[in-house]
Amino acid sequence: MRATTIFSLNALMAYYAEAFSGLPSPKRQIKSSLSVANSNDADVHNRRSFLIQSAASASSILLLTNTGSPANAGIDPSALKALPVEGDTTGVASRLRQIETLNGPRPEDSKDIAFEKLASGASYREYREGRGDAVVANGSKVAVEMTIRCQSFATADEPGGVKYFSTKADTEFNELAWTIGDGELPSALEECMIGMRKGGVRRIELPSTVVFAARKNNQLPLPITKEGKRRFEQLFKTDATLLFEVLVTRIK
Repeated sequence: MRATTIFSLNALMAYYAEAFSGLPSPKRQIKSSLSVANSNDADVHNRRSFLIQSAASASSILLLTNTGSPANAGIDPSALKALPVEGDTTGVASRLRQIETLNGPRPEDSKDIAFEKLASGASYREYREGRGDAVVANGSKVAVEMTIRCQSFATADEPGGVKYFSTKADTEFNELAWTIGDGELPSALEECMIGMRKGGVRRIELPSTVVFAARKNNQLPLPITKEGKRRFEQLFKTDATLLFEVLVTRIK
């Protein structure tokens, strides 16, 4: 009986050993799972690297294609400045734009030229020689762009003095027009303009004594802005030296 029982147990163990011999052990299962996980991680990493490299390449291409000059679709932008402005019935906006185009900064404006002093006490410095045959002389009808600065009110941003008047802010067409010698503006200012040509730029300094006399004779251009009026009134409580920046736009 005991021998039969032992035989039966041995047979049963042999049966189970044979039945489960094809199954992987727990250790093998863990190793297999880790291998699969590692393989999946490697695939994800490779795909991520591919996407990053593709995005970097696309960005480089965009940068290279955008470094050139902007496309103008075959249109010359400078030619557009001569076109009339819609709704500009008086022509003011068109005229201002044309003047700005013609009279913009030039390389020769930076030349360092000394001031020339005249017998009246006024002095001037020529920043730009104009062009053309016509020159400013006594009796000439001229039009100018002008800025007037109060020298005694100089600041870090405006070392030549703050502006109390400019044709851009205080006139309709960004210019003053008058006849040289008619007494409308100070004669010392006109004296410093003699010989200028169209497009020429001069900086003219009128001493305080000349400015006070010009105010008495109503020969100074008057501002229309609130700030300009305030500065103009303050000017005559101190040194009234004025700096005129003049650009000739027309001579007849």
